Amino acid sequence: MRQGNLRSVNRQPKKQPEVELLQDQELMQCIEDLCNSKAAEFRMYGYENVTGEQIWACVSENYRRGWPRLNRLVNDIMSLKANRFMNWLMLSVYKDQ
Repeated sequence: MRQGNLRSVNRQPKKQPEVELLQDQELMQCIEDLCNSKAAEFRMYGYENVTGEQIWACVSENYRRGWPRLNRLVNDIMSLKANRFMNWLMLSVYKDQ
């Protein structure tokens, strides 16, 4: 191995960019927008009366122990399938009776 090809390693930590955190109200608005977007997607598939509130009720049913990390929350909303939503809707109708 040649000594001339070695480079020194920079041991100084890199400066992390400052991250701006969302306020609770802004976060809830973003989640509401995601749920409304998913409801609009289901309406395009022909499920006409789906609302964002129903989407949130279906997804948040899994969060009895507390809220997950934001990336999982977004993934759960955006990856919700119509089949799972319709199963949840039928079960909720039976529970209400």
